[in-house]
Amino acid sequence: MRFKRAGGILLHPTSLFGDFGIGDIGPSAHQFIDLLGEVGCGLWQVLPLGPTGYGNSPYQSFSSFAGNPYLISPKSLLEDGLLTRDDLDDHPTFPAERVDYGKVIPWKQKLLRKAFDRYKKSYNKALIIEFEQFIHQQDSWLPEFSLYMAIKNNHDSVAWVDWPTPLRDRDTGSLEQARVSYEDEMNQEVFNQFIFHRQWADLRARCANQKIQIIGDIPIFVAHDSAEVWSNPELFFLDKSGNPTVVAGVPPDYFSETGQLWGNPLYRWDIHRSYNYSWWIKRIESVLNFVDIVRIDHFRGFAGYWEIPYGSPTAEKGRWVPAPGEDFFKKVLGSLGELPVIAEDLGVITPDVVALRQKFDLPGMIVLQFAYYGNPTEAFLPHNHVENRAVYTGTHDNDTTSGWFEKISEEEKHFWRRYMGRDGNDVAWDMIRAAWSSVSVFALAPLQDFLSLDSNARMNLPGDTSGHWEWRMKEKSLNEELKQNLADFNFLYNRSTLFSKEEEPQGNPYSPGSTV
Repeated sequence: MRFKRAGGILLHPTSLFGDFGIGDIGPSAHQFIDLLGEVGCGLWQVLPLGPTGYGNSPYQSFSSFAGNPYLISPKSLLEDGLLTRDDLDDHPTFPAERVDYGKVIPWKQKLLRKAFDRYKKSYNKALIIEFEQFIHQQDSWLPEFSLYMAIKNNHDSVAWVDWPTPLRDRDTGSLEQARVSYEDEMNQEVFNQFIFHRQWADLRARCANQKIQIIGDIPIFVAHDSAEVWSNPELFFLDKSGNPTVVAGVPPDYFSETGQLWGNPLYRWDIHRSYNYSWWIKRIESVLNFVDIVRIDHFRGFAGYWEIPYGSPTAEKGRWVPAPGEDFFKKVLGSLGELPVIAEDLGVITPDVVALRQKFDLPGMIVLQFAYYGNPTEAFLPHNHVENRAVYTGTHDNDTTSGWFEKISEEEKHFWRRYMGRDGNDVAWDMIRAAWSSVSVFALAPLQDFLSLDSNARMNLPGDTSGHWEWRMKEKSLNEELKQNLADFNFLYNRSTLFSKEEEPQGNPYSPGSTV
C-alpha cells in the first residue's frame, strides 16, 4: 500500500502526562492529539495497547485482542457518571515522571470495580444497550479472555501452565464450573474491555478529525502466558504440560552480544496453514479496529525465524527455520484486501526477507542511529534512503538520540559531524531534521528526542525485563517552542497535514520559522 508523505511522534499512551500515575487515553491524550493536529503532524505511533504482565512490556501481553485496562481514563469515567470526585481524590502519591506500576495497578483495579458497581446500579439505557452490543460484537475472543483472566486472578496470577491440571488442560467440566464460580470476575473483565474500547473509539475519532493516522503494532509472536496460547494450544509448539518446546528470539546483534531470548512460543505454521490462517486474520482485523496503520514487529520472522531450544540460558544457540511468508500474505490479502502495513525489517536481514517485503510492496524501516558507522554506502544514511520506507531517529528499543550520541565512539561522532555538517550541540533535533528531510514517505521520532532528553528517558532495553516502560512526559513539555519547531519542519519538508499534498503550500502558520 502506498502512503502519503507525513511526519509524526512515537509515544506510548502510558507516557502521557496526568494526575493518576500513568498516562491514559482520556483528556491528556486528546490534548496531545490536538497538538499534533495544530502543527500538521499526520502520524501518532502508539505501540501495542494490550494488557501487560511481568515487566509491563506491551510486547508481552495477556491478549492479542484486549485493551490495557490501566490505560482507561478516570476523568472520562467521572464524566460518564461512573465515578465520583471523591473516588478520584482518594489515590496514592504517584511520581510525576515515571510509572510506579506497584501503586498504579491496585488503585486502577479498585477504581474499575467502583465504576462497574455504579454501572450495575445505573439506569442509563443508552449505555446498557451499548454494552450489550459490545459483548455481542466481541464474542469471538471476549468470553475466553474474561475466563482466562478470572481464573488467573483467582490463582495468585500465576501462569496458566501452573494452574490446576483440569483448568490448565481445559477440561470441559472444570471450565464450566469456573464460569459459574468466577462469573462476577468475568463480568468485571468484560466491563473493563467495554470501557477501554469506548474511550479508545472517542480518541480515534479525535485523530480522524485532525487528519492523524494512528500507527499500531502487531508483535509477530505472542506471550506464552496469554489467553490465545491457553485457548489455542494446537497453534504452538508446546509439550503435554503446556510448556514450549522451542522459543523465539534473535541471534547476537547490535542490541546484545548474546542475542535476545524472548521466550515466546513458536507457531505451528503447518496448523495455521491448514486453517487458512484464520487466527491471524482475526488478529489483524482486531488491530485495525484500533489503528489505521499496522507496524508488523519482527517482520523477518515471516520469512524465517530463530528457533531456540526451551530452557536455553541465552539466544546464542539456535537455528533458522523457514516460515510460510509468501503463502501467509497471499491468504491474508485475499481475505482482507490491501493492508496498511509497515514491515519492521531490522536486525539480521537476509535476501529472502527483502524479497518477501518487496513482493508485497511493504515499506520497511530505517533507524538513523544505526547509520553513522563511517561507511558512506550504509543504506540507513540519508543520501541512500528510498521513498517506500519509514525513517526513525530511534525507536522505543533504542536509547534516546542524545543518550546514544554520548555513548558512541569518537570515530563515530567524528563521522556524524562530517556527514551532518553540525557540531553535535543539538544532536536530537539535527537527527530529526535528517529524518524529516529524507525522501522516505514517513518520518517519526520518539517524543524524548523532540525534548532532547538523555538516557534517563529511555523507554526500553531489549533483553532486560525490569525497570522499563516507565518514562512519562511533563505537561509543560508541549510548549510553544516545540510546536513552532515541529510545525516548521512539517512545512519545510512537505509533511504537513495543514495543506493538501496536491496543492502548493501557501505558508507556515508558525512563520518565520524554526529556532533549531
